[in-house]
Amino acid sequence: MSQDQESFRDTIGTINEEGNRAWVFPKKPSGKFWKYRTYVSYLLLSFLFLSPFIKINGNQFLLFNVIDRRFNIFGFPFWPQDFHLVVISMIIGVIFIALFTVAFGRIFCGWICPQTIFMEMVFRRIEFWIDGDRGAQIKLNRQPWNAEKIRKRITKWFAFLIISFLIANVFLAYMIGSDRLLQYVGDGPLQHTSTLISLLIFTAVFYFVFAWFREQVCIIACPYGRMQSVLLDEKSIVVAYDHVRGEGEEGRKKFRKNEDREALGHGDCIDCFQCVNVCPTGIDIRNGTQLECVNCTACIDECDTIMEKVNLPKGLIRYASEDEITKKAKFKFTPRLKGYTAVLVILTGLLIGMLFLRNDVEATILRLPGQLYEHKEGNIISNVYTYKLVNKTTKDVSDVNFKLLSHKGTVKLVRHKDFIVAAQDLAEGTLFIEINNAAIKTDKEKIQIGVYSSDVLIETTSTTFLAPRSYR
Repeated sequence: MSQDQESFRDTIGTINEEGNRAWVFPKKPSGKFWKYRTYVSYLLLSFLFLSPFIKINGNQFLLFNVIDRRFNIFGFPFWPQDFHLVVISMIIGVIFIALFTVAFGRIFCGWICPQTIFMEMVFRRIEFWIDGDRGAQIKLNRQPWNAEKIRKRITKWFAFLIISFLIANVFLAYMIGSDRLLQYVGDGPLQHTSTLISLLIFTAVFYFVFAWFREQVCIIACPYGRMQSVLLDEKSIVVAYDHVRGEGEEGRKKFRKNEDREALGHGDCIDCFQCVNVCPTGIDIRNGTQLECVNCTACIDECDTIMEKVNLPKGLIRYASEDEITKKAKFKFTPRLKGYTAVLVILTGLLIGMLFLRNDVEATILRLPGQLYEHKEGNIISNVYTYKLVNKTTKDVSDVNFKLLSHKGTVKLVRHKDFIVAAQDLAEGTLFIEINNAAIKTDKEKIQIGVYSSDVLIETTSTTFLAPRSYR
């Protein structure tokens, strides 16, 4: 490419020469890939809206309650004590996306990302329904504020606001739980003003993103587009323009009926600009892979339609790697992909193993800060501890009691003897451990304690026991 042809890289596609926002008016897409994306999007939208209201064994399917530090992932409850599992899950997610980016480019953005799905399958469809297709939208944008423009703008903005409010409610259901959200709705908004304010803030954010910021999220705010330059290589399969076939020896040329383009040395690209007009981020895919491209496949469908009309082979724009276009090389599972896959398999196996080894009840027993041992009659040494029991199940754990496993001694609870740990709740309290000094070998002994439900051992934990040094 010449320097003039490379000038598109000096700025993003949604900024004009004066540095102002260049509003994108994409053409309404259609075609094979659009149909497949529609099915995938409807499936993911159903999953997104239904997940907070689906319960497995009494647990919300997905819950991310940061304030109360409670998380449910696919029905499995996670507590702050399980934060390492959440971290591993997030690392697996990042590596999984990186693996697919190396292999298939920014396919996540075009097919799975909630921003793209809401923008293209919900808000943009409403815009097509109210304002019309690309030409009608450009005409409406240029015309003065008459009755028609005011009516269409108010209708569209009001529809965007209602959908943003609905999305904000679903988002809140993920944050505080669907049961609590429904309870707040029943109580009335004025009974929970802090939640109402949060809901209005979420609504405003979603409205701003989908009504005004739009594709700028993918181009400016999202770091994933920048990651492409690090992860992609000439072997990655992306939405690509076949420049070898499209340009030919003499470059692209407008279509003329009964013209022998091959004899004249022109490529199959007829320079119709339909791939540009249909692009939701306003780029020209013929310039090569760009950070603005979200691999939405709209240009593939549109180009195939044009090729069919002019009796030329489809696939001028298609899923392909640079090596496939220039060298006719087929996709290979490269050492780089093998490395990502190996790490992904290892971490996934580690996570599954840790999930199976995770106890339903987790116990923490710590010595009370600032307290030393107490020397009692009969050569008995007593230490005071605080305990915390977390019940991760959906059933109450009854008749909870403690027993020493490593030493002969007694465990005395303060205020109560046996107690209940409620489902998905925690119990805290104080206990004393008494051991005969003759059974203690060091001044800082490690002891093991069993947590029982009736006579069934449900958890073991360890702590330290202090004794007077002079007796050693």
